[in-house]
Amino acid sequence: MIDQLFEFVQNHPLLVGAFLMVLTAWIIYEVRNSAASGVSSSQATQLVNREDAVVVDTREANDFKAGHIAGARNIPQSRIDDRMSELEKVKDKPIIVVCKSGQASGITVAKLTKAGFTRVFKLKGGMMQWQADGLPVVKK
Repeated sequence: MIDQLFEFVQNHPLLVGAFLMVLTAWIIYEVRNSAASGVSSSQATQLVNREDAVVVDTREANDFKAGHIAGARNIPQSRIDDRMSELEKVKDKPIIVVCKSGQASGITVAKLTKAGFTRVFKLKGGMMQWQADGLPVVKK
């Protein structure tokens, strides 16, 4: 098996080189995207406590009422374009975008960044991770 691998590498150096370049580029891309805009639950707590960060919960109203981070603003992802003006007053503060699992919040982060918000972060793992970490949730 190993002999066949070495033979393949010797017979197809351009193909192997191209594969390694694509693999390296993909790894760099993933590392930058995962670390660039995401914060953990503890980092989010520090941003709220030390820098008065604003938490924007992009889940629908029913999910928000079932449990959300204290002080969070509910702006569903489907309405972020219409309600972005509500965030203009806090443009200079860090903004933490929260969704259910941390997957959908990237879209809102991109929209806010494009609109000129400089310190926008997504909560890694979303509300599921927040609750799994045992952090407090407000129900209203």
